[in-house]
Amino acid sequence: MDCARGHRQSFEPLVERYYKVLFNVALRLVHDYDEALDVTQTTFMKAFEKIDTFDPKHKFFSWIYRILLNESLNQLSRRKPKEPLDPGLVAGGDSPEEAYDLQRLSDRVQAGLTHLSLEHRQVLVLRHFADLSYKEIGSILSIPEKTVKSRLFSARRQLCAVLSRGRATT
Repeated sequence: MDCARGHRQSFEPLVERYYKVLFNVALRLVHDYDEALDVTQTTFMKAFEKIDTFDPKHKFFSWIYRILLNESLNQLSRRKPKEPLDPGLVAGGDSPEEAYDLQRLSDRVQAGLTHLSLEHRQVLVLRHFADLSYKEIGSILSIPEKTVKSRLFSARRQLCAVLSRGRATT
């Protein structure tokens, strides 16, 4: 691997391939756009610095996801209380009504995710937002595929309960 020898240009295709999915996962974990940008950037910097520790027998995404997860947890532990952004700053969709409905649903789901444990949030985010298979999720989280399915089932039920109780309203 050329990037293991310090060639930056050989690392760029990895950034291009994985940036969007890693940013989306970070956003779901830290719940803040700017912090997710920072976490994603730091993840790629650390991956580049530590590329010599990557074992090509394993999937690159699993390895870099672990780095992202650790950076997300570090970011959450450093977090200071913040004031919420004005909801009027949200970008629109096809029409104002559709944009409002989509944003409201997205906000409810995002708020609902905050009521779940980290292990349940992780499997939901990896399955439904990163679109990974059960096998890939198990590999990333170092848990059996059966445990992934079980956690995903429980997480979906908990999220549904949170959303139906209205606890996740914004």
